[in-house]
Amino acid sequence: MAISFFNEQAPMPSISKTDVRNWVKQVAALHGKRVGEVSYIFCDDEKILEVNRQFLQHDYYTDIITFDYTEGDRISGDLFISLDTVRTNAEQFGQPYETELHRVIIHGILHLCGINDKGPGEREIMEQHENEALSLLKL
Repeated sequence: MAISFFNEQAPMPSISKTDVRNWVKQVAALHGKRVGEVSYIFCDDEKILEVNRQFLQHDYYTDIITFDYTEGDRISGDLFISLDTVRTNAEQFGQPYETELHRVIIHGILHLCGINDKGPGEREIMEQHENEALSLLKL
């Protein structure tokens, strides 16, 4: 298992990497998965827009882009997180920044575990899983 943290065009957020690693492993296990190579890349809006355009042909900002390299029950992937959008969303939803950041951190893991959020009713299922995961983490 290797969960790595990087930052590009943004400062590294003040999170407990040890706590996040343990939490990710716990959430993955609840979904019958093991953790392989997972990289978090914390960035700004401009970087995530560049990634969105270059790899997904999407021309908009987003909070997270998940590149899924999962094989079998071992989750692996690169997760780009825009700290700018996380902050904007936290303000918009009336949530503490730390809560919204951890929601996005686990959102990518849930995608790697096979939970989607684009189809009918899927967003509500994703939110339920996010809330369950957040309840396991003591902020």
